[in-house]
Amino acid sequence: MTATLEWNKIMRLADLPKQIGKEVHLKGKSIALFHLSNGEVRAVANSCPHQNGPLAEGIVSGEYVFCPLHDWKISLVTGEVQKPDNGCVEVYETQIKDDYIYIMV
Repeated sequence: MTATLEWNKIMRLADLPKQIGKEVHLKGKSIALFHLSNGEVRAVANSCPHQNGPLAEGIVSGEYVFCPLHDWKISLVTGEVQKPDNGCVEVYETQIKDDYIYIMV
C-alpha cells in the first residue's frame, strides 16, 4: 500500500514568527516549522538524528537550525547535519497560498 502525498493547510503565515520554530503534528508526524528571515518557510522532522532533540526549540541561523540538546547544525533546505557530525532529517515541501502555510505530507 502506497501512501498518497497531499498538501495540508497548517496555519496563517502571519501567525508564525520569523526565526522561531513551531511544532506541528500532521498524520502522526511531529514536524518543526520555521519562517526564515528571508521570508521562506521550511519544514523538517522535529527530531535531531543524534538524540532526538526537539528541533522546533532550536536556534535558527540563516537556513540552519541548531539542536537545543547538543548544538548539532542541521540544514533546513537539505536536512543534512553539518560535518563532522553525521545524519539527516526528513524535509517536507512547503508552499504559501493565500497567506496560509501548506505542507506536503
